[in-house]
Amino acid sequence: MAGSSSDIIVGIDLGTTNSLVAYCDQQGPRVLVNERGERLVPSVVRYESTAGGESRAVVGSEARAAAGEFPATTISSVKRLMGRSVDDARADLPYFSFDVRAGERGTARLAIPTPSGERIVSPQEVSADILRTLREQASAALGAEVHRAVVTVPAYFDDAQRQATRESGRLAGLEVVRILNEPTAAALAYGLGLDRQSERNAAKEPVAVFDLGGGTFDVSILKILSAGGPAGEETSVFQVIATSGDTHLGGDDVDRLLVDYALDGRPVGSVAPGDMARLVASAEAAKRYLSQGDRAVIGVDQSEGPRVERSLDRGAFERLIEGWVERAITCCRRAMGDAARVLGMDGGSMRVGAVVMVGGSTRIPLVRRRVGEFFGLDPYVALDPDEVVALGASVQASILSGTTRGRLLLDVIPLSLGIETVGGAVAKLIMRNSAVPTRATEMFSTSVDGQTSIAIHILQGERELSQDCRSLGMFHVRGIAPMPAGIPQLQVEFAVDSNGVLSVSAVERRSGRRAAVQVIPNHGLTAEEVDRIERESVVHAREDMARHRVIDLVVNSRLDLKWIGDRMERFGHLVEADYLGQLREAAEALAAMVARAESDWRSVEAGEFYTAKEFLDRLSVRLQEVSITESLRVDPPGALPGGA
Repeated sequence: MAGSSSDIIVGIDLGTTNSLVAYCDQQGPRVLVNERGERLVPSVVRYESTAGGESRAVVGSEARAAAGEFPATTISSVKRLMGRSVDDARADLPYFSFDVRAGERGTARLAIPTPSGERIVSPQEVSADILRTLREQASAALGAEVHRAVVTVPAYFDDAQRQATRESGRLAGLEVVRILNEPTAAALAYGLGLDRQSERNAAKEPVAVFDLGGGTFDVSILKILSAGGPAGEETSVFQVIATSGDTHLGGDDVDRLLVDYALDGRPVGSVAPGDMARLVASAEAAKRYLSQGDRAVIGVDQSEGPRVERSLDRGAFERLIEGWVERAITCCRRAMGDAARVLGMDGGSMRVGAVVMVGGSTRIPLVRRRVGEFFGLDPYVALDPDEVVALGASVQASILSGTTRGRLLLDVIPLSLGIETVGGAVAKLIMRNSAVPTRATEMFSTSVDGQTSIAIHILQGERELSQDCRSLGMFHVRGIAPMPAGIPQLQVEFAVDSNGVLSVSAVERRSGRRAAVQVIPNHGLTAEEVDRIERESVVHAREDMARHRVIDLVVNSRLDLKWIGDRMERFGHLVEADYLGQLREAAEALAAMVARAESDWRSVEAGEFYTAKEFLDRLSVRLQEVSITESLRVDPPGALPGGA
């Protein structure tokens, strides 16, 4: 029996295909089994109506076994809908046997038929039913009520998807004490399998965690470091250096490739929902068999229409999924490049000492072969790929509860965070692969006279312009006293906690007005968006930087022209006519550049633009000195109105 209920924190891997709960005490981590002796709980929920008209959730093996019989009320792969909109999930919809609809602000909702009509549920509620089952399973296994958990998510889950996971935990009666990235959890479990000397050897070269599950893919590059701890204890520090991934790449996609192969050109929509559920199950079984055998058959007897059946051998299967595997390898290439930059190494000399394989999809021979070829070493497969994340999560749980000492995790954020500035540029406050928790502060001001409200538009992405980044939300700092442009001092702070959740605050320092928001966007990033964000950040880097520089020069030049113009009008009579003429000529030249840049940013060369601005700034120094002297003579420091 475990300790008191308040001391217990379990680790939960809330997976696309299967979910697990594990616990770590002085004897080490272990996966907890249910009353049937099952370690893996299928992430499948069926909603059925009781005689009293209430809805009951059937979770796990029983729900999966009867999916073909109850297609409209059986929900699977709900993780792919967490924190996402219907538009995000459009490609998945034909393969679901249940009805997905747009809810509030386009977020995905599930319509479950009932005897009296239908019930609308959110993906969070479905995940909560899975988490509730795991909580009850853990309570029974440990002999004490469980109310706290560390729950894992893909490293590339964004704020919306992390918040949705936290909401599911709350609905299930769980306090989610930490949201932990799956590959980081796997690395922690990998570290447990090493003795201290092996850990010291591992510290010489980074470790790659290749996590390919049912719905998502992540790859993280970590270093395992040794550091002195309290009372002379040696602490192992698991430091994430770089991460990359795809929130829409997993075994489900292989199942759908096999379904399309079996249909042989017939539209997916021509298959009845119940038949589709059975066909997907047949495809999944064929995929598993082809990881060991040479030939498999995908087939189903349709309720209406001819039988669907097609066989394929291992070679045909590998040709079918080759592009799917290469998408994962592309992410590995990106992560290795990022890690090399962080470590100050040449990309070609970047090496890892081990590749830890995580997730059921890593059992596919082609996956293991391509991973070995890319990293140049045999993948580490001693740990059960289905259990390693849950085991790592339980270790993190035991660290938080104080049971396990000598382990420290340092994780990173996957994409850069910033705000929109005047002209549509992006000011990045926190760069991707920054360690969490982290915070950053930067000062901004206004570009228009008399502003009493400042909008803060929060963005995520790698491009230099707001139109090319993902909007995470917007809030306003209101009630600012009207001041000339450039005078307000707006201090913006970004803070990312250890769960990877972003909070933003802003204060106008002269007026003391402040506002804050915990960023909860409506839905998460699609795979295509993640690919586009990072691919285009490289392809368009030079153009983006040039455009960003021109935008900043336009904004700052307009302020300079305003201030210098005001001073020429008020104090121009106090300087020589020749000098005043030079000022006007330089100001007109800069104003012409500003006008051209506003019309078409490509029409100006950023270096020439900067030179013209700097020339006017230097030339105006004497005018500024004269204006300050005159201001002090007219209104000396400490003088009161009326000369009193």
